[in-house]
Amino acid sequence: MAPRIFITGGTGYIGGSVLDTIVRAHPEYHVSALLRKVPEAFSSTYPNVQVVSGDYDSWDVLEKAASEADVVVHNGDSDHEPSLRALIAGLLRRPTPGHLIHLSGTGIVSDFQSPDYLGKKNPKVWSDVSSLSEIASLPANALHRNTEVILNQTVAEHGDKIKIAIMCPPDIYGKGRGLVKTWSAYVPMFVKEVRGLGAVFWYGEGENTRSWVHIEDLMSLYLNVVEAAAAGGGGAEWNDKGYYFASTQEHTQRSVAEASAPVLKRLGVMEKSEHVQVGNEQLAAMVSYARWPGLARYLFASNSRTVPDRAKRLFGYEGKAPSLLECLEADTVDALGRM
Repeated sequence: MAPRIFITGGTGYIGGSVLDTIVRAHPEYHVSALLRKVPEAFSSTYPNVQVVSGDYDSWDVLEKAASEADVVVHNGDSDHEPSLRALIAGLLRRPTPGHLIHLSGTGIVSDFQSPDYLGKKNPKVWSDVSSLSEIASLPANALHRNTEVILNQTVAEHGDKIKIAIMCPPDIYGKGRGLVKTWSAYVPMFVKEVRGLGAVFWYGEGENTRSWVHIEDLMSLYLNVVEAAAAGGGGAEWNDKGYYFASTQEHTQRSVAEASAPVLKRLGVMEKSEHVQVGNEQLAAMVSYARWPGLARYLFASNSRTVPDRAKRLFGYEGKAPSLLECLEADTVDALGRM
């Protein structure tokens, strides 16, 4: 019998790419996708994908779909507790253990809430093998911590009935595979702020360092974990060892800004290849987003350095796609086309 895969977030940047990756790699899988609104080309692009109508607040829909799936790949709002609890409840109804692959993110280890290393390089590098006890002890206000607590509690209470993997990618770049949202957050937000300032920028020294991954490299890791789950779990690690960083490179804010400058000048976003050092007030005024105060500090001034030790050991994972700096122009052109 073909493995049954239920996917959420199928129109998002990551979720849409996951859906496309799974369907194209394994047309034999029985795939269903939660959709609030069905994209126009969805049925013609994915004729064999079953549409489950609902959203992240549709508890009964989510619970039922999860109970009927062998593998749930949850790519929706990483911090949305009701949807996560509904999916867990559904998987726990299964007569045999099912698998949950949950999207988190390395914002959980970002230092943006502390002033200590803003604009400076933090020497701390997090491992998905040796740093798990530290990650599990992070404060409640760490990004995505609320849902990771739920997952950890579920493992502690029901680890014999459910197998969980937490996918924790860093900043992502490259064009997504999905039908709706095909771009990530950083480049469009950076370009918008550069347009307003008339120059590329960094905070302080600009040496704050963040990990990155191309969307295609991330999809290769997702596919490894999904395939393992669909085959019963062997070949991957789950529950208290089911944590996967996905970084393939790291860059400072200054290096990204300096590499962007000639591209942005050539594209007419700024007149000269100049940079400015922004202060606290300028940084605080950037990227207004009610759900996420301090987002500009996170994007442009913080550190989030991770290494995918588990993925390297289990799957030989490494970056094969072009680097961030090689993709800056294409991502910038894409961002400008939507402004």
